[in-house]
Amino acid sequence: MTWRNTTDRACNTGSEKMQLGLSVSDSDASSFTPLVVLELADDTKAEAITWLLNRIRDKQQNGGAELLVDQLLFPAQDGQKSNPNVFVVGSTMQRLLNGAEDVGLFKEFQDGTMRGFTYANRESFKDFDGDGEGFLSDAECQYIIKHELDTLRAKNEEHVPGYPKLKLYPGKSVVRRLQSKGVLIQYFPLHNKEDLKRLSFSWYKKIKLSFQPLDDIRHYFGEGLALYFGFLEYFTYALVPMALIGIPYYLFDWEDYDKYVLFAVFNLVWSTVFLEVWKRCSATFAYGWGTLSRKKAFEEPRAGFHGALGFNPVTGREEPVYPSSKRQLRIYLVSVPFVLLCLYLSFYVMMVYFDMEHWAISIYHESPNFATSILLFVPSIIYAVVIEIMNLLYRYAAEFLTDWENHRLESSFQNHLVLKVLVFNFVNCFASLFYIAFVMQDMALLRQSLATLLITSQILNQVMEAFLPYWLQRRRNKKVHKRMWRIMGDKELPLLGQVQLETEMNTYLGTFDDYLEQFLLFGYVSLFSCVYPLAAVLVVLNNITEVYSDAFKMCHVFKRPFSEPAANIGVWQLAFETMSIIAVVTNCALIGLSPQMKAYFPESETQLILIVVAIEHVLLAFKFILAFVIPDVPKHIQVKLAKLEFDSLEALKKRKILEAAES
Repeated sequence: MTWRNTTDRACNTGSEKMQLGLSVSDSDASSFTPLVVLELADDTKAEAITWLLNRIRDKQQNGGAELLVDQLLFPAQDGQKSNPNVFVVGSTMQRLLNGAEDVGLFKEFQDGTMRGFTYANRESFKDFDGDGEGFLSDAECQYIIKHELDTLRAKNEEHVPGYPKLKLYPGKSVVRRLQSKGVLIQYFPLHNKEDLKRLSFSWYKKIKLSFQPLDDIRHYFGEGLALYFGFLEYFTYALVPMALIGIPYYLFDWEDYDKYVLFAVFNLVWSTVFLEVWKRCSATFAYGWGTLSRKKAFEEPRAGFHGALGFNPVTGREEPVYPSSKRQLRIYLVSVPFVLLCLYLSFYVMMVYFDMEHWAISIYHESPNFATSILLFVPSIIYAVVIEIMNLLYRYAAEFLTDWENHRLESSFQNHLVLKVLVFNFVNCFASLFYIAFVMQDMALLRQSLATLLITSQILNQVMEAFLPYWLQRRRNKKVHKRMWRIMGDKELPLLGQVQLETEMNTYLGTFDDYLEQFLLFGYVSLFSCVYPLAAVLVVLNNITEVYSDAFKMCHVFKRPFSEPAANIGVWQLAFETMSIIAVVTNCALIGLSPQMKAYFPESETQLILIVVAIEHVLLAFKFILAFVIPDVPKHIQVKLAKLEFDSLEALKKRKILEAAES
């Protein structure tokens, strides 16, 4: 990270600090660079604030975080008192380097390998110079501060000062406790305006056919977000062959479904190779970013987790515990029936759609003209809009239910949420297509429905994900700039204005919705694109605009998210692989329904079914063999990891020999 003492980031004198809205109570903080904003409720008790700030500033050996923290003083605006409990947090370079070792950060060694950073061996790491300035990226510094705040643990306090009912448990995270009780409203990393300007220019401000600056994205936003944009880019490029093959199929073989057998076979091979090669790409990214062999940190309980006071057999501490049996009862007696009810409603809406479709077709047959031909598309458009609305409402319900299940760990919460959402979204989006393909066996209607669903959902997603958030944020920005202009006049927007602006920004909720959108698009392409070959073309166009809209949102619409170390795309890899297996079954069934295949077995439908099932099993076997043959990690990275393990064992042996010689 580059330390800057510019007027919009930090200051050196008390008078300058007052201009920026900083308090002057802490002289040690007079020149630190604010990295993280901490906002407490405006009615927080003074004793609680003093206690929390002292814990943040206190030495590590005393149980503190040993960070720098200062208060932002917002003047009254429009006659209304602003929240006085907004603080900025920073750190010394020495503390950040020690924190890098605590979080298990991997950095590049002088020999080119990626190794866990240790302060004692700091000179042996590449790019470490002097006191370490520039060695850590902004995202890494902010992640370290977040880790130190999250692991700020209660000591002998029985409750938060000023809040007798807000109990504290020895060894548990103070920040998570304050979050769960609403005392701590939010804390988030500040944008670095100079770095953000450079990233914006290289990322989305120039319309060009080139790769995204993934390393720059990783340095600014962290590995988790960089991997998402890497996957989005890779998926888009991987779709190009499908799109190039699909265009001539669409133009010259529109009604010739026999030719689509070859397209379906290509589709099957493509979906398997696509996912296996992505594993190698993601391993290459993760190794270069130092997350491939990084050990997962011990997971703290979620902020919303609650339960009766009990004994944790792992940590040996007293803390809230919640019986697994109660959670299972909630899942199987409430959550599962609710999901099944939602699936039933989805099927009911689907049948209403088919009734509307029959009504539109009957009107067209009675009076075929331009108006009634347009009417044929109306039911599909309405159904596509209803699907998006149902997906959105279900998402809120799934989050509420998963939170109510009271999962202790965030990873468990995410896994249950992903499972609920994926099951419903898959059925809601694809059930009608399966019904048309295999019950009605109307390929013309299938093509029309797929095209309408795909185009309508993409338009709605662009409006909801790009245009609407941008418009709302622009309105908020204008209000903040007007308020700051009344206070500061024509002066440049200082730290005070930047914090106020970012405090009111939307919070980025992670890559869940982004991966979900790509999962559904992958489903449209891999399941039924042999019937509508332009599906890949539409998804490529959608993803190109998605890159630019998502990049703009991350830079200017959402608060800057904390870096999330990631070695792969996690549970989404399994979701995509499951979809590719379903695609094998679907495409084989579509091949079996083609006139060309039926012509080979004019009298024996059973024999045709057996042949199709046999082909399906052969293709599945080929798919699994291909997945086994293609290694998940490239050979050169395997060699580097093996070398690192060998060096670690050799170093351990030498240390044991030295200890034995000294004794």
